[in-house]
Formats: sequence, structure tokens, C-alpha cells
Amino acid sequence: MQKTDLKRDQLPDSPGVYFFLGPRKQILYIGKATSLKNRILSYFVSDLISKRSPLIEKMVREAKTIDYTVTDSVLEALILETNLIRSHKPIYNTRSKDDKSYNHLIITKEEYPRVLVVREKDITEKFSVEEIMYDFGPFSNGKLFKDALKIIRKLFKFYDSDKPITSAKSKLAKGIIDFNRQICLYPDDQDKKSYQRTIRHIQLFFEGKKNKIITELTKEMNKLAKEYRFEEADLVKKRIFALQHIQDVALIKDDLRIYRDNKTMRIESYDIAHLGGQNMVGVMVVMEGGELMKSEYRKFKINSVDKSNDTKALCEVLERRLLHKEWPRPQIIVVDGSTAQKNIAEKILKKFEISIPVVAVVKDHRHKPVKLLASQTIKDQHKNNILLANAESHRFAINYHRQKQNKTFLG
Repeated sequence: MQKTDLKRDQLPDSPGVYFFLGPRKQILYIGKATSLKNRILSYFVSDLISKRSPLIEKMVREAKTIDYTVTDSVLEALILETNLIRSHKPIYNTRSKDDKSYNHLIITKEEYPRVLVVREKDITEKFSVEEIMYDFGPFSNGKLFKDALKIIRKLFKFYDSDKPITSAKSKLAKGIIDFNRQICLYPDDQDKKSYQRTIRHIQLFFEGKKNKIITELTKEMNKLAKEYRFEEADLVKKRIFALQHIQDVALIKDDLRIYRDNKTMRIESYDIAHLGGQNMVGVMVVMEGGELMKSEYRKFKINSVDKSNDTKALCEVLERRLLHKEWPRPQIIVVDGSTAQKNIAEKILKKFEISIPVVAVVKDHRHKPVKLLASQTIKDQHKNNILLANAESHRFAINYHRQKQNKTFLG
């Protein structure tokens, strides 16, 4: 399969799972992505063998089409990928993996079921078939799986003790259970019916049936409200909101770390231009795969500022840009300025609940770059592209500002 076979504009910049399909529509390979667009395009680079493996390069050559499924979050993409690999056993997934060393999520068949992480090679040694209620996995990336469980812990409280809760007889064992309840790792009480429902919700979540959980919780919330149990209804409402707005920043960051040298990296650079606060404008310049994407540049006429205030103007530009959810999301945002510009950009991203690294390009009195405010990793990997995008955004902003000035003069 060639890059020209892809309908690039139709690839979504969203989390999800993608499928490389063979000539008879058979699934050759399944993967998950923070951005389906960026991940799929990453397979069509000249040095794929060195970046991935000869096996993956062979798979891409054999593939005829690519399909995908969009998910609401990276966490759900991770779970869906695992379930689909287990169901379909694609040839290029199973060839490149040794499942025996990978983690599984086991839910025990007990009075108070425990949710445990167990390596596949240890499952049969530690449990009989009768002792396991549900088995999800294998999860190939250990670190990613642990980060995912931390997120799931915030959605559902469950027991993960070494021994069944009912067998905890010693003061030490009971103390550990009480401590974990105090720090919100374990359920607040031992109401069996309530806990069994939580276990069922964990099961549904790992089966990819989040919407079914939300439907059940919504019915429960409405019932509580009708009974004037508003505090309880509000707690259920918060659980629904948490499920609908899963905060999986840790998974996104890990994904960025693994693929930060990806040639499809999208960088957006912003700059503000004006003359003493007059005809103030802002611009967005886009670089993707190391190339300037002029068709994706954007101009912003500043409406909220009538005097010199670069940070407030930048605030307006970023807010207006982030309202365009149909625009592809960048992996790095570059701003012209110093700590003030970097802080305001990060504040706006936090407001929109988006996690994207922000880089500030500090200039001297001649407007020459002297410093990058960024992590060392980003500077090592992307310094040249950041500086090029910044220089281009400055040029674009100045030209746009001059156009505005000329129209004012002629008017």
C-alpha cells in the first residue's frame, strides 16, 4: 500500500483503533492511536524499517486498505485494541508479540471480587478456572496499562488485595484495607450489592460498553432525584460526567513520547503583530512532517484588545482556534515571547481540558531567538522545526499587519 492511496483529508485527528486489511479484507494488523491521522500517516515514511521493524514494513506492503474506529478517549482505544487483537488474532500482531509475558486484568469470583493484574504465564499457577469471573488482556505495554489502571481507579473503586477481603483477619491486614479506603483506593463500605454493581460496571467498561453504564447511571440519577435524594443524585451525576470526560493525559503523553520523532508531527506557531496597539492581528502557522502547510495558515483580527497587550491578544487567538474542533490538533504549540506568553497559552489549554506542550521562543532586542522555554526532550527532538515555524509565523503576522495598516491608510 502507498501513501497516495490514503484519503488524507478524511483521516480523523481523534483517538481510536486502526486496521490494516489485506486483499481479501482480512485483518493483518490492529493498533491504537491518540490521533488516527498522525499514527496512520507514520507508517508511510521512507525509513519505516528502522523506525518500526522489517515485519511491519512487510505488513504495510501487503495491505490494500486501512479502516478505523473512533473512540471517545485514548483509554477506550487501548481497551478496544486489546479486545480486538484477542478476538481476531491478526497475523502481524501475533507474530511480533510474546503474549506469555504480558499483563491481564483478572476479576475474581468471590464474595467481594478483586480486580488484579496478573501476567499470563502466572494465571494458571495462581487461579483455577472456577476462581476467575472475567479475564481481560493481554495488554502489551506494561507502563501504559498501569497508567490506564490509575485512570480507571478514579472512575471505579475496587479491591486489589493479595488475599480475599473476607480472609483479612489480622490487625495489619485490616489496617491496610482501612488505609486504602481512607485514600479512596477501596470502596467506602462493604455493601455487597453496591460493590457487585461496581464490578459489573468495570466488566462493561472493559468490554467497550461505556454507554450502557451511562444509561444505567442516568436512570439511577433520575430515580434519586424523583425521590428528593438530591445529594445522592449529584454524586451519580458526577460519575456520569467523569465517564463522559475521561482524563487520560498520562496515556496521551506516553503516546507522544513513543512517537515524538514521528515525521507527521504537527506544530502550530502563533504570533501577534501591531503598531502601538493599532490594527492588532494574530496568526497561526502550521508545520507538519517538517513542511510548512500554507493552506492551513490562519489569520485572526483581534477584537478584544484596543491597546498594546500581546498576552491578551494571544489569549483571544488561542480560544478562537480551539473552538474549531474540526481542525487537526497539534502535538506542539509555539508562541513568540517569554514566560507570560507560555503561561497564558497553558492556561487556555487547561480551560479547554487539552494537554499539549507549549514552547515559548524568547527573542533579544533584535528579535533574534536566544532561548527556548521547553522540556529538554522537545528541544532535542524539534528545535529546528520550532524555530522555523516561529520565524514563519512572525513573517506571516507582519505581512498581515501591513495589509491592515495599508487598508486603514487608504481608507
